[in-house]
Amino acid sequence: MNIRPVPFDHPDAVKLNDQVQAEYHVRYGDGGDATTLEPSDFDPPNGVYLIAYDDNDDPVATGGWRAQDANGEGNEDGDAELKRMYVIEQARGLGLARCMLATLEDDARAAGRTRMVLETGTKQPEAIALYTSSGYEPCVKFGYYRFHQDSRCFAKTL
Repeated sequence: MNIRPVPFDHPDAVKLNDQVQAEYHVRYGDGGDATTLEPSDFDPPNGVYLIAYDDNDDPVATGGWRAQDANGEGNEDGDAELKRMYVIEQARGLGLARCMLATLEDDARAAGRTRMVLETGTKQPEAIALYTSSGYEPCVKFGYYRFHQDSRCFAKTL
């Protein structure tokens, strides 16, 4: 697997983002993640967006983080918010998500972030299992979905 940074609006990023939004629709029956994201959110040193490519140079996994500090949505100074973690269906079970997560944590830590935070939902049990087995613990809800019943927020000190 070859993980490399790309702009959030790179064609491969757009392709995988469309796939994850379609999966959210299937799982939650809505229009997908409505969190506002801008390509500049992932510009280093305040974030990064990564894509994992297979041996054929096909995009198979994605994820990013963006800097967050204390705000009216429940974030704390030093937060790195994990966004758009996704592995295509054909590549699941190969450890790509765990590898992507570790790479994103390392990058956020190197950028001076002190805590990785994420929001997921009850209809993504495999995501919750990945995060909790990687040292993430439930935290105070934050972000766009902080008032939604199915929302679950997790944090890990970097």
